[in-house]
Amino acid sequence: MRDKVTDTLKSTLNANKGTVLDIGCGEGYYTSYFADALGEDLSFYGLDISKVAIRYGAKRYSKVNFCVASSHKLPFSDASLAAVIRIYAPCKHEELQRCIETGGIMLTVTPGSHHLYELRELIYSDVRLHDESAEEIEGFELVSESKLDYNMNLSGEQAYGLLQMTPFAWKANQELRESLSKADHFDCRADFMVRAYRKM
Repeated sequence: MRDKVTDTLKSTLNANKGTVLDIGCGEGYYTSYFADALGEDLSFYGLDISKVAIRYGAKRYSKVNFCVASSHKLPFSDASLAAVIRIYAPCKHEELQRCIETGGIMLTVTPGSHHLYELRELIYSDVRLHDESAEEIEGFELVSESKLDYNMNLSGEQAYGLLQMTPFAWKANQELRESLSKADHFDCRADFMVRAYRKM
């Protein structure tokens, strides 16, 4: 997925210069990869509301500038960003319109219809498919859209770790947790929609 996002940015950015913001960056795993892959002429910022995650990222990834802030009130000046990356991250449309320069890119990663379906069907009796409709944002046009899906062959321990990273963990009972962690293997589908929008 990170390679797909990187390739999409490379193909849609107007120029290899400017400031790129990764909203909801966590500890900076993806942000650091983007910074390494896209060159030194782009400045990368990672934003997250978690102080613990930002502190970790700031110590580990020197090529990224990190900040603790809300995605609903971005600490950036008007038209100052060449691109914004949102991997499962919310943000007010007004803030995207304000901060992204004309011709700049807003890139989103959202769940595809069958994302983690096998994990979800262990928890919910009626599993609903994710809606794959493209987000509509005033002042932006959709310029790139692709679907990325693949099967993950996991050990029980890896599957349990994956569960813990998702909101589904709150719904999983102890019996399910133990069963999953002791499984020999667990096959689960990853399914993403990757889209790029250009500010008009």
